[in-house]
Amino acid sequence: MKVFVTGGTGYIGRSVVPALVRAGHEVTALTRSDKSAELVKDLGGTPVRGTITGTEVLREAAKAAGAAIHLAQDFDGDTPAIDRAAAQAMQQGAEVYVHSGGTWVYGDTDGVATESSPYNPPGIVAWRLDNEKEVRARGGVVVVPGLVYGRGEGLIETFYASKDVVPYIGDGENHWDLVHVDDIADLYVRALNAAKGSVYIGVNEARPTARQVSEVLAKGKQTRSITIEEARQEMGPIADAFALDQQLSSAKARDELGWRPRHTDPLNEL
Repeated sequence: MKVFVTGGTGYIGRSVVPALVRAGHEVTALTRSDKSAELVKDLGGTPVRGTITGTEVLREAAKAAGAAIHLAQDFDGDTPAIDRAAAQAMQQGAEVYVHSGGTWVYGDTDGVATESSPYNPPGIVAWRLDNEKEVRARGGVVVVPGLVYGRGEGLIETFYASKDVVPYIGDGENHWDLVHVDDIADLYVRALNAAKGSVYIGVNEARPTARQVSEVLAKGKQTRSITIEEARQEMGPIADAFALDQQLSSAKARDELGWRPRHTDPLNEL
C-alpha cells in the first residue's frame, strides 16, 4: 500500500514511517524544509514538499497514495480549524484515512474507560471531539494514543524530566495510562486495515501514578508536590491534562487488530 504521512519527522512520525516501511508500505511524507526532507529519506520515505495548511498539496498527495495518516499539528495558528481542514483535504483524496486523537478527551475515567465511554475533556483538547466525529462520519479511523513516552522524548520528558526538582500535582496518586512510541507506531500501521469509522485506544495498561513517574524521572534528584494552580503557572493549560486520573482499555485494538504492545514496564524504561 502507498501511504502519505503528515508529521512524519515529528516525535511519533519518526517511529511510524519506519514501521510502515518494515510492513512493506511505500511511504511519502510532508516536509517543509530540506532538513526534514533528508530525514524522511533516511527513515525510508519520499518527501512531499508543503505545509499542513496547504490543503491542495495534502489532497493531491493523499490521492496519489490512496491512504493517509495524519500525525501533524500546527500550534502557531488556529489549531482546531487547521486540523479540520487538513483532515477534510486528505479524506477527499485518500480511500483510507487514519487520524490522530488522544486519551485526554475521556477526562477522569472513574474506572477503566473504553472507546464507548463518555467524553469529559479538559479545555486544552476539547476541540478534538468535533473534528474526530467528522472524521469518523466520513469513514476515517481514529487512533487514540495514551501518554506517549520513549526514546528520551515526549510530553513527560519535556515537562517533567528536565526539571531540577521533578514535580507531581497534588498527591500524585492520579493514574497515567502510557504507551511507548514504537508500540503506538505499530497501531497506526495496523489501523490502515481497520473498518471505516472505527476508533482504537492505544495504551499499555501499566497505569503508574503520576508520583511514581516523577520519582523514577528524578533519578536521585528531589521531587515535590505542587498545586494545580502552581502547575498551570509552570506548564500552562496542559497542567489540567496531567492532573487527570485515567485508566483505559486497549482490548478493542488487541482483539480486532492483533495489536500487542511490547513495552509494558514504563517505570523501568523511563
